[in-house]
Amino acid sequence: MHKSPTHAERILAAADKLFYEQGIRAVGVDAIAAEAGVSKRTLYNYYPTKDQLIAAYLTGRFKHIAPSDAPAREQILGYFDRLKAMLEDGSFRGCPFVNAVTELGDRKHAATNLAVQFKEQRLAWYRSLLERMEVADPASLAVQLQILVEGALASALVRDDPSVARSARAAAEILLDAAVAGKKAAVRHRSAKK
Repeated sequence: MHKSPTHAERILAAADKLFYEQGIRAVGVDAIAAEAGVSKRTLYNYYPTKDQLIAAYLTGRFKHIAPSDAPAREQILGYFDRLKAMLEDGSFRGCPFVNAVTELGDRKHAATNLAVQFKEQRLAWYRSLLERMEVADPASLAVQLQILVEGALASALVRDDPSVARSARAAAEILLDAAVAGKKAAVRHRSAKK
């Protein structure tokens, strides 16, 4: 039997849709309540402030990813492939976390903390995969890969050109190949010293 969404679920779904499509500042609680099919009073019963609703929206968008058993290189490059598919589907309006921080402009807002947590989680994902590959400096390479993703997201949004994801993937391949080649060279150098 299919269970109908609760008021809270409908409110959050409406906020997610409207905040992402139109922007946090542009959407008021009246519009969210109307989209959810609830009264404003009901909305405030679940989310007493718009800031709490914003935090719930971003929390709902925070999808934790963990490395799988697949080869590390395959997972990293697969992330760029998923990025390309996301950019091509036509619904991309920017990273919701970056959008929130930019729109709100308040470093003390809960949205900023959630955005930092999200970006740090992605960085840790790259780092753990790079450690599995035993590259020389996984922390620095993780930052470089994240910059490629962030740059592709921004460029695709500004240019309305999803093909930048292919370019970002190609650059990621070069970085990974260089890191692996550097690891092999270091091993050969240590062996030659013996």
